[in-house]
Amino acid sequence: MKTGALIIGLLVLAAGLNGRDLVLRHGTVYTFDRGVLADTDLLLRDGRIFRIGKDLKTASGTEEIDLQGKAVIPGIIDSHTHIALLGGINEAAENVTPEVDMADQVNPDDPSIFYCLTGGVTMVHTMHGSANPIGGRNVTLKLKWGGSAEEMIENRATRTLKMALGENPKRAGGGKTLPSTRMGVTAVIRDALIEARAYARKRSVPARGKVRGPYPPQARNLRLEVLQQLLKGELVVRCHSYRADESLQLIRLAKEFGFTIRAFEHLHQAYRIADELAAAGIGISVFADNWNYKTEASEFTPFGMELLHRKGVVIALNSDTSEIMRRLYMEAGKMRRYAGMSDLEALKTITLNPARLLGVEGFAGSIREGFDADLAVFDGDPLSGASKCVLTIIEGRIYFNREKDSRLKESGEVKS
Repeated sequence: MKTGALIIGLLVLAAGLNGRDLVLRHGTVYTFDRGVLADTDLLLRDGRIFRIGKDLKTASGTEEIDLQGKAVIPGIIDSHTHIALLGGINEAAENVTPEVDMADQVNPDDPSIFYCLTGGVTMVHTMHGSANPIGGRNVTLKLKWGGSAEEMIENRATRTLKMALGENPKRAGGGKTLPSTRMGVTAVIRDALIEARAYARKRSVPARGKVRGPYPPQARNLRLEVLQQLLKGELVVRCHSYRADESLQLIRLAKEFGFTIRAFEHLHQAYRIADELAAAGIGISVFADNWNYKTEASEFTPFGMELLHRKGVVIALNSDTSEIMRRLYMEAGKMRRYAGMSDLEALKTITLNPARLLGVEGFAGSIREGFDADLAVFDGDPLSGASKCVLTIIEGRIYFNREKDSRLKESGEVKS
């Protein structure tokens, strides 16, 4: 099947889904406040989890799905990816480009959105790249396949700004003058923040000159306005980093200028600064055990996750690509071995923990009454590589149904 025909077919499938009340019967429900609930029903109404319990009474005509033998978990959240963007992820024209916004180029027709739904992913944080020390603003999406870009953008999430340290901003092309050392990267960031701090004063003081009457206003600078938002706490930083030393540099900068680092991305040496990360309340968005693909990523051990977990650092596993994203539940299963986590703690690394990093933990990332009905249903242990996602639901609407998906039937993976 050609790509164009595939997209049309999947959009037609999505258009046929409904948003009526739905009750999921007899599932094994993984919650964080009440533990694992066997033989439990979930009633979904108006896009939210309305009731959790056994043998729930529903109105006549309510759609029901029997989940006997299946597991229900919160919709999986990937807090670091680059899918659903059209036209490139790096604005590499200059060292500092916070004025660009990933929300301006969301592509709702990216097939990766559907492929991720097949792995139970319901929400993603899709990001600017790491080509410059201060990149653009990122965007949080719910994967409402078949909807518009505006429908996918999750405006309740914390607004984030991408920064990058290390080799990537040192080696990126584009014909611009780049820093050639790690300390040069830090200097670029500091200079930009100093300029942003002064910008407010320049905007409030009349321009000098031989002008009679009202003084002309200072010209707006969108780049500095965004950095001002960072300094005022209206944005938080998500920083690409691998090394402990350069990450500590940015932590010192954050203290100097009063901005917030919500998480470091990758940070393979995080275990070396576990105390500092915990004290600053900074989480990490990382691979489970993918390393040594470049020099910066060589000093890593997945068993460092246990130290970070014991210190209270929020650990969120991410994909960076749509291919790994379809298997994030398998990646979370590795935390049982590497970090000594319980099943529920391991599950948090792809649900509640990324929700915390995105500021959406008040309505997503957990199965609780009143929360958004974002759910993933598996045909077995949701942390096992032997299991498959069979149902993905966002705000009470089914966006992926393995049994009914015609494309999978045609491929022979699901029998008619």
